Formats: sequence, structure tokens, C-alpha cells
Amino acid sequence: MADCLFCSIIAGSTPAHIVLDTPEVVGFLDVRPVFKGHTLLVPREHIPTLVELPDELSVPLFGAARSVAAAVRTAYSAQGSFVAVNNVVSQSVPHLHVHVVPRTKGDGLRGFFWPRTKYADDAEAAQYATTLRDTLSS
Repeated sequence: MADCLFCSIIAGSTPAHIVLDTPEVVGFLDVRPVFKGHTLLVPREHIPTLVELPDELSVPLFGAARSVAAAVRTAYSAQGSFVAVNNVVSQSVPHLHVHVVPRTKGDGLRGFFWPRTKYADDAEAAQYATTLRDTLSS
């Protein structure tokens, strides 16, 4: 879809720090992470919400979420992760995406209040992406 930011990232027209690239799913760092390493997983096909997700893409998308949730623990020494999907409300880009956020006890995240942070610069974001990508491929 021409006006979709995530479709543009998938097409390579908009730069992103890619951490996962499969035939069905692309994963990249969120530019406004809750915590550094916050990853978005999107189906390559433009699908607006979870309700429209075809059954045949459920396993690739949520399998990727499971893999990234495991990898953030190793990559970032996180104790766990927060995995979420917004449908329409609070969905800033109308392309289905799964958030995988590294978590550590006492990190300050409370309920559904999502404070945002920033990477110091593009080099720091690139390092986070490389660390997670390397963990996923090992």
C-alpha cells in the first residue's frame, strides 16, 4: 500500500533497523521505543488489524514474536518481554504489528502506560538491531 509507512519499510523505501526478514514477516526497531530493543513485527502483506490476519500468516507472525521474545532476553539481558497488538485504537500505523518490548523487573512500565524513550543516535539503534539480529540467527 503506497501510503503505509510499514509497507514502505518492507519495500526498502523507508530506512529502518531490520532485525528479522523472512518471506512472511519483517521485524524492525521501533523508532520511539518503550525500552531500547523494542521491536515491531509486521506481515509483509498489508493487513490492517489482527481481525483481518489470514490463518496461514498466524503461525509465521506469532512464531516470529515468540522467537524475538526469547531473543531479547539474551540480546539485552532482559528478564522477559511484553508482547502486544493494538487494533485500531492506539494503532498509530494501520498495518498490523506486534510489539515485543524487552522487560526487566523494576523497569518502571506500569499497566498500559507506555512511556517512550529515544536512542542516543542512529549508531546506537544500529547496534541494538545488530545485537538482536545476531541473537536471532544463532
